[in-house]
Formats: sequence, C-alpha cells, structure tokens
Amino acid sequence: MIDNRLAPYGAFALRASLGVMFIAHAYLKLAVFTVPGFEGFLGKVGLPTLLAWPIILAEFAGGLAILAGFYGRLVSVALLPVLLGALFVHAPNGWVFNAPNGGWEYPAFLAVAALAHALIGDGAFAVKSIQL
Repeated sequence: MIDNRLAPYGAFALRASLGVMFIAHAYLKLAVFTVPGFEGFLGKVGLPTLLAWPIILAEFAGGLAILAGFYGRLVSVALLPVLLGALFVHAPNGWVFNAPNGGWEYPAFLAVAALAHALIGDGAFAVKSIQL
C-alpha cells in the first residue's frame, strides 16, 4: 500500500540523496583523486582515459539536475551506464565497498536507487518533471 499523502516526500528524499551522491562523487574525482589520477585509474582497469571528463561532467551535471528535479527521471536513466560501469569495474573486488579498490555493493545500490527514482518519479519540489 502506498501512502499517497507522504509518497511525494519519500520520492523527494530519494531524488535529493541520489543527486547529492552524484555531485559528491564528481567532486571526489576532481578534488581528491584529481583528473589525472582518475584517468590513471581508468587506464589501469582497461577503460579509455578520455572517459574521465565525460564521467565527471555527467555525474556533476546529472547530480544537479536530479537534485533540482529537472527531468530527474530521465537523467537517472541516462546515468545508469555510469553506475553499471562502476559496478563492472568494482565487481572483481568482492561485495563490500571498503574492500581494497572498493567492492560492488555501493554501485549496485546506486544503480537500483537510480532505477527506483526513474520508476517512482521526482516527487515533491521538482522543478520540471516528466511522465515516462
């Protein structure tokens, strides 16, 4: 049973936390890992280093759009390849994300959260929602 009075606020909480997470991860790549460091990581796992900036920009711009509720559902779907890529990269490291080089449980959770956001909708306080 869905509580129609409170469901929009639950969807907003999901949307806001997902948006903040994407922004935080973009900032992490810029300020902590640095772009050259992230490029090195991508190369080490066999991915093209030229993906560094598109990933960072997608996480930052996508996070802002999700947080604001600006076509957030579509943005969550558009960012699923980034999350599934992270899941693929971290899968060999085991389940727990605090394992050396990070496990796959956190990227898996975020992919499911993005899918849930796309299915549920933007919820309350969205700037521009769309029906899928």
